[in-house]
Amino acid sequence: ADKIGGEVLDSAKANFFVYQLFEPVGVVGAITAWNSPLMLVAYKLAPALAAGCSFVLKPSEHTSVSALRFAEIVAEAGVPDGVFNVVTGDGPNVGEPLVSHPGVDKVAFTGSVATGIRVAKAAAEHLAPVSLELGGKSPNIVFADADIEAAANGVVAGIFAACGQTCVAGSRLLAERPIHDELVERVVGRAREIILGNPMDLATEMGPLAFAAQWDKVMGYIDVGTGEGAELAAGGRRPERFGDGLFVEPTVFVGVDNSMRIAREEIFGPVLSVIPFDGEAEALSIANDSPFGLAAGVWTRDVQRVHRMVPRLQAGTVWINAYRTINYDVPFGGYKMSGHGRENGLEGLREYLHTKSVWVEMSGATRDPFKLG
Repeated sequence: ADKIGGEVLDSAKANFFVYQLFEPVGVVGAITAWNSPLMLVAYKLAPALAAGCSFVLKPSEHTSVSALRFAEIVAEAGVPDGVFNVVTGDGPNVGEPLVSHPGVDKVAFTGSVATGIRVAKAAAEHLAPVSLELGGKSPNIVFADADIEAAANGVVAGIFAACGQTCVAGSRLLAERPIHDELVERVVGRAREIILGNPMDLATEMGPLAFAAQWDKVMGYIDVGTGEGAELAAGGRRPERFGDGLFVEPTVFVGVDNSMRIAREEIFGPVLSVIPFDGEAEALSIANDSPFGLAAGVWTRDVQRVHRMVPRLQAGTVWINAYRTINYDVPFGGYKMSGHGRENGLEGLREYLHTKSVWVEMSGATRDPFKLG
């Protein structure tokens, strides 16, 4: 934290030397989701420690063991006792008291929109600043001039990696009509080839959903999709060979309208909704017609199109001819109901810093403020 320097500022008042300092915000209360338990902790803990803050983590009750083991590793690395702390339990009994505690100076949350709203309300009682990384319904937009094979691979990775249980999942595929059928055929073909199995088996490409309630939710949305009139092009079932295991076949819906629930609500599972479009204007209209704004992908060979699309897409991250690439040095966060604040990069560090402005009078005399001239 001693490497975070201040900045000298130019001021129109020539008789003042002006600078700003960055200081630790204080005690951080963090709540993380279950889908990437160690990565989500690292995104928050690393900048908080670098800023000089202490940290209290409430992990998802589904992933408490990994958080507790991580705490042991942090202690072994030499972080002093009391700097990184883990409290386990559910939201109502542990999470809410944490974020509403007046001794918590900053709240960082990753999870669902509904819980994020409750977290923000609780923290507002003592005006603690809050950063929220919430859900998404991200569009993967494929134009007719794209490399179709590369785009199909990106679409498959975007929705089926981690069994679709990621906030940035490219769960809406927007396909330009001239290549719609070919692209769907490629995506469906690869989806059917995905190897399901034990996550500990190196041959496995997609494991089960995380827990029973999540499986019920995903299967419920598949029923919603068929009920809304969308057509299953792939998947939609529990594979018989796994018995009662929490597996769902990689699922692709076609004939989807953007007004359908499967196109508007975060499913958090391996379910892709394919929506056709004609031209840039319609692609932008469909992509932005969402309560979310976490990420988007654009597949095209037209550089001018890229620079037209990027500033118009309502998303915190936009990938061009790629999808689901994240690194610690690049800011990450959302628009709209996907949250506010940023993780990673310099912006992520400054989430854990106060800014202090300092004015030093250099002329040696302070005038009487009630006398003119």
